[in-house]
Amino acid sequence: MAGFKDVFERIEVKYLMDDEQYRELRKRIAHMAEVDSYGKSSILNIYFDTPDFKLIRTSLEKPKYKEKLRFRTYGVPNDDTTAFIEIKKKFKGVVYKRRIGVPYKEAVDYLYRDQKLTKESQISKEIDYFKQYYKGLRPAMAISYDRIAMAGTTDPNLRITFDTNIRWRVDHLDLKMGNVGQEILEPGQHLMEIKIAGAMSMELATILSELHIHQVSFSKYGRGYMDYMYPESHEIRTIKESNLKGDKISA
Repeated sequence: MAGFKDVFERIEVKYLMDDEQYRELRKRIAHMAEVDSYGKSSILNIYFDTPDFKLIRTSLEKPKYKEKLRFRTYGVPNDDTTAFIEIKKKFKGVVYKRRIGVPYKEAVDYLYRDQKLTKESQISKEIDYFKQYYKGLRPAMAISYDRIAMAGTTDPNLRITFDTNIRWRVDHLDLKMGNVGQEILEPGQHLMEIKIAGAMSMELATILSELHIHQVSFSKYGRGYMDYMYPESHEIRTIKESNLKGDKISA
């Protein structure tokens, strides 16, 4: 995966939709975005946290500033697959992501066994500091999903992704396990993320409004954490989302 970007700064807006909305939206945006070179892929992540889950608990309180450390591959890796170690920060609604790409085995040795990386950089030093600052940092939860990624046809800064089969697990925290775990979404649901550099186009905003696709606050790791710590929260959320779907249908 040569030539990957290692620094991102953008606004990310999330939307939850059903199959009908997804199919209609894909038709309506066909002229403004197309499936990119990644196409459809499985994205596998391990989120690192303290023993008391300080990072995700802080994130769920919706502070102005929050940060996470995750380990990611695109598809099931082998020892030589390029893996990404990422610090993801969010400040006042803007997402900042800084990452390094290293062979999977080297990333595991660095993150799980505290061995040194073969090559240092400014970003790797920031990751070192992150690991030292949060005492007891360890692999906490796997979050995996299938993604269709799209890029703008005329706006190079527009990216739209659709995620399904979003799953979590707290055992076997090895990305070689693939996309396995407990389901987060209900059958037929799709999570869309619109990633933009600035304001959304009026055309796209109008399409979303006409299809009754509304912005949601959605953290994959946050949902997995809540389902793990408070299993009853999944059932309550499902009832609420079913009621919202009923309201949309009757509108």
